[in-house]
Amino acid sequence: MTDETQLDLLESAAKKSGGDSNIERIPLEQYTEKAYLDYSMYVILDRALPNIGDGLKPVQRRIVYAMSELGLSAVSKHKKSARTVGDVLGKFHPHGDSACYEAMVLMAQPFSYRYPLVDGQGNWGSQDDPKSFAAMRYTESRLTAYAKVLLEELGQGTVDWVDNFDGTLKEPALLPARLPNVLLNGGSGIAVGMATDIPPHNLREVVQACLQLLKKKNSSNEELQAFIQGPDYPTNAEIISTPKEISDMYKSGKGSIKMRALWEKENSDIIVTALPFQTSGGKVLEQIAAQMRAKKLPMVADLRDESDHENPTRLVITPRSNRVDINQLMLHLFASTDLERSYRVNMNMIGIDGKPQVKNLKAILTEWLRFRRATVIRRIEWRLNKVLERLHILEGLLIAHLNIDEVIRIIRENDEPKPILMTHFSLSDVQAEAVLNLRLRNLAKLEEFQIREEQEDLIAERDELQGLLDSPTKLTSLIRKELKEDAKKYGDKRRSPIVAREASQILDETSLIPSEPITVVLSKMGWIRAGKGHDIDPTSLSYKQGDKYQDSSLGRSNQQVVLLDSTGRSYTLAAHTLPSARGQGDPLSGRFKPAAGATFQTVLMSKNEQLFLLSSSFGYGFICKFEDMLSRAKAGKATVSLGKLGAELMQPSQLINIETDFIAAVSSAGYLLIIKASELPILPRGKGNKIINIPPAKLKTGEEQVISVIAFTADSKLIIHAGKKHKTIQGAEIVEYQGERGKRGKLLPNGYRKVSHLAIE
Repeated sequence: MTDETQLDLLESAAKKSGGDSNIERIPLEQYTEKAYLDYSMYVILDRALPNIGDGLKPVQRRIVYAMSELGLSAVSKHKKSARTVGDVLGKFHPHGDSACYEAMVLMAQPFSYRYPLVDGQGNWGSQDDPKSFAAMRYTESRLTAYAKVLLEELGQGTVDWVDNFDGTLKEPALLPARLPNVLLNGGSGIAVGMATDIPPHNLREVVQACLQLLKKKNSSNEELQAFIQGPDYPTNAEIISTPKEISDMYKSGKGSIKMRALWEKENSDIIVTALPFQTSGGKVLEQIAAQMRAKKLPMVADLRDESDHENPTRLVITPRSNRVDINQLMLHLFASTDLERSYRVNMNMIGIDGKPQVKNLKAILTEWLRFRRATVIRRIEWRLNKVLERLHILEGLLIAHLNIDEVIRIIRENDEPKPILMTHFSLSDVQAEAVLNLRLRNLAKLEEFQIREEQEDLIAERDELQGLLDSPTKLTSLIRKELKEDAKKYGDKRRSPIVAREASQILDETSLIPSEPITVVLSKMGWIRAGKGHDIDPTSLSYKQGDKYQDSSLGRSNQQVVLLDSTGRSYTLAAHTLPSARGQGDPLSGRFKPAAGATFQTVLMSKNEQLFLLSSSFGYGFICKFEDMLSRAKAGKATVSLGKLGAELMQPSQLINIETDFIAAVSSAGYLLIIKASELPILPRGKGNKIINIPPAKLKTGEEQVISVIAFTADSKLIIHAGKKHKTIQGAEIVEYQGERGKRGKLLPNGYRKVSHLAIE
């Protein structure tokens, strides 16, 4: 529908309803666009963004001004907060009382504001829960001493005054801040299409940077950063952003700041003594406890919050044992909880020209100094006018005193003495009015001397003020002097130290688990468990009826466990998740989904880089790293290919050195072959290469197959078990049975050909 069509419809509707044809009609699209633009500009300029002059949003400015009008200075008695909020809403800020009170609370919280403007009495919230403050009918408040920085020059002609919302009162458009409060207390807000996040800074550092700019106007950002190290939050937590990150932030006006909690070791406990800005200790403990419940933090045994009035932040973390690497644990907690936080920086503010803009450090300080210079000039001009007015009046009073008899006569003899006095003594209207307002007690001779003394003092002050206005150098010296005085009066030491720290990192579960020796035991029916120590005899453990010992492996509690089934698939689980060997364990069928008919045969534990010999009863094999057998899938991972002819998986064997180790394979027909381990390939999965040759016809019929395959070192003893007999092969005898890979091997002596298994000693 076109705009013309809309207008025609509106006009016809108006005529039908007898509407006034003089009503202005515009398209809905045009009206909504203008209305939304007006609203967005209002939110930006009169609600969400602070002004560079005093660093305050309108609601904050109105609260501070209303409290000063109520006489709530730093030396006065506290007054109910509801009284202040009522004055603010009724006179200057016609919005919600809860939002206004919340803005007031924020300015009173020493953990939210670097230099609080409101001194509260009662419950004003806590760092753990900033919004737990009492209702305004219960709390009392007054301004802090620092608020004087914003109000001290208010009545000295330094600011413009504007009508309040209903035009019945005047309010200051800005407060004449003596310090760059926009940087000192910072601020955050969300407008329409833009936002602001200005971090707080240290007063002394900011003043030093201002003094540098007064000394050298063209100082660079780098020169200013020599004085301003970085933000200074109202917490003792550390700023761990790099110098380059902070420098880039000040150059562009945008970036981020990273903070980390302070902690110390007390006996065996970890004590957190300071939290990042706006971080709740209760929430941090909840985050840690959630990891403990999920068994992702077995290194931690206990948590406590021992915070009190003497120690506002004291969180106690108790490690499970002295073997826990505390530094590693804290790096994990920094990465996974609010013990470390990043804060966005977007130094967006309303400039002197009334326009919102993101400004860098130099632009902010330069523009504020222009504002301050203009404020000081207005203050001096206002005072100079007052001095000149008083000198003018004193001049008339002095004339009257010198001619007091004539003045009295004129007043006594005339009903309207004012014009006569003005004509007779060449007085102005103001001077004549002052003469007429003289009291009899002021006609004494002593009064003339007092007038002359006051006149001399005012002349000296006039000359001094005029000299300041005429000399930019003197004016700069005055601004510098006042900045130094305020820095000495209100400044303090930096609270947030800037330090270089190791980057936080979330650790995997194995890194967080204490490394303790364990023995993992697998039963014939696929039940698994783990016992502490390496001195457990797994065959002596109790098993379910009909079940018995299958395999075991020695390792550490922070390692992974690999299981191999009868189909050659490998499965992985974490050792620390296994049940205790005091019971009968858990069924692996509840953790994995093996193929139908598959049974778990072998359990392995080792380091990731450890090499294992994997082989089949058909004489094939390869060397595989332990890490290549790891699998996340419940169905496992195809590691050893056994083929479709019914080959069986041999017991894996661990290698010490692939270059010097040997591999022995023996068949059911009594053939033994020893080859070098280096002749087999290292593969992540597969069938492998032929180790020992068995005629295919005998393999198919099952007449002959491999009985055992084992890896051993050159200085080990290879023991061949044949029933109750056993034969040991070592040293030079190894050469007797050694051959090339894939050969038939050498027949063992009579009595040793029915081999049950190979072993090493």
